[in-house]
Amino acid sequence: MQQGIFLSILASMLFGSMYYYTTLLEPLSGEEIYGWRMLLTLPVMTLFLISTKEWGLVKSIALRLKTEWKLWLALPISSLLLGIQLWLFLWAPLHGHAMNVSLGYFMMPLVMVLIGRLYYKDKLSKPQQLAVLLALLGVANAMYQAGGFAWTSLLVCLGYPYYFVLRSKLKTDNLGGLWFDMLLMAPLALYFALTGAGLAQMTGLQLQLPLLILLLGVLSASALVAYILSSKLLPFSLFGLLGYVEPVLLVIVAFLLGETITSQEWPTYIAIWLSLSMLALEGLIKLYKTESQSTNPGLD
Repeated sequence: MQQGIFLSILASMLFGSMYYYTTLLEPLSGEEIYGWRMLLTLPVMTLFLISTKEWGLVKSIALRLKTEWKLWLALPISSLLLGIQLWLFLWAPLHGHAMNVSLGYFMMPLVMVLIGRLYYKDKLSKPQQLAVLLALLGVANAMYQAGGFAWTSLLVCLGYPYYFVLRSKLKTDNLGGLWFDMLLMAPLALYFALTGAGLAQMTGLQLQLPLLILLLGVLSASALVAYILSSKLLPFSLFGLLGYVEPVLLVIVAFLLGETITSQEWPTYIAIWLSLSMLALEGLIKLYKTESQSTNPGLD
């Protein structure tokens, strides 16, 4: 479980860095950035799967396509759900929706905890229950202050949980399934990448932009791999709660982009940070107990 927690936090840090990274890719539009990100993520993921001897995950899904006709319908839906989220993630900071998307990521873990509790029958520890209550209070305040939900917030908090549930039901919730998601996005990504005005900058004398785009592919693949691996190693509810690390980082990025938090919004972020503190404290206590037992195996 500790490895899953580490991978989840690592993924959040990488996603947070990409949120700011998009602002360095001018004059590319959000659609162009999305296109290049997908086109570069696929080969990086392919190399990763081959080098780690996990390519069999891709082969197993390919073999299933010969006998399971439902996969021909479900895999494009899975790819579409993820593609919308990845596009929105890059589009939002360029169009003044950074805070709305951050709010969606604040709400998403609560939706995932609810699904984990009702659908997967996950059990929450006392600290996790308190963390959920604090997060719920924070999100309730955010809803009250905003007067409702922006479409970008709803798209995040409802779209991502359904994506994970669908992958779980299809038994494609591994890196092989993610590879197929990337593959099916490739045609649209190619269209966005090659039809935008920013392509002239790529073929000109400016070497900085191509290098930044190549690095975007590495960051994207690393973040997605860490995210999917953590989803396999953690209970659905805990995986959802750890999702609060990312929106906190996104808020910091929103600050860097010039957006602000009003005095009425501070209770939301304080509640969320307290919720994260509860999870961190529980994790440290469990880690301490594990290390103590390994050092003194005779103690119960």
